[in-house]
Amino acid sequence: MPANRRFRNVTRIGPVQVATSYDGRGCEKHTAACTAPRCGFSADYDSRSAAELAARTHRCPVR
Repeated sequence: MPANRRFRNVTRIGPVQVATSYDGRGCEKHTAACTAPRCGFSADYDSRSAAELAARTHRCPVR
């Protein structure tokens, strides 16, 4: 069953989108996900600055 998340505060840094949501336990999580085709990068972080740093330093392996 997929997680039903409501993302807020969505920003885009290059091909990566950074958003804030709540996980299943009610804790705030920050997600960075690449929107490039066939890239597949996504990760959850505890702080917004960590997610934005990951978005800025991400390099897609598929070009």
